[in-house]
Amino acid sequence: MKKTHVSATPATDFLHRHAADFSEHPYPYQARGGTSASALALGVDEHCVVKTLVMEDEAAHPLVVLMHGDRKVSTKNLARQIGCKSVAPCKPEVAQRHSGYLVGGTSPFGLRKAMPVYVEEGVLALEKIYINGGRRGFLVGIAPQVLLTTLAAVPVQCALEE
Repeated sequence: MKKTHVSATPATDFLHRHAADFSEHPYPYQARGGTSASALALGVDEHCVVKTLVMEDEAAHPLVVLMHGDRKVSTKNLARQIGCKSVAPCKPEVAQRHSGYLVGGTSPFGLRKAMPVYVEEGVLALEKIYINGGRRGFLVGIAPQVLLTTLAAVPVQCALEE
């Protein structure tokens, strides 16, 4: 029998298929509120809220970067580490087309298109992270190792202070 949950999304379906333990954390979504708004609403440290960023390399091949909520991505460092000439954020409509999610609700789980996933190394050192669950105003709490076991995420060092 399928376990029922608060918000069935492609992300939560993916996590169930992979038998990953996760907790559900709905919150009042704020347009342009970002990880600071979700961290505040949930009463957690923004460093533990992980943003899912859809980017592309110089050949327009999409990729996903998972970064601490209170940090920015050094695209120069990322490109060097993954063997690309350059990496840049996708335009919102392009990110949506690749991921299948609305911007602000992008999860690395249950993506429409298979893409390589890179995770900031520091994220993996945290005990628990909060990451988008596949819709705006909905995070899931997971152990960061789930990123490695379910997504084969590749650790990188590309964080900048925000």
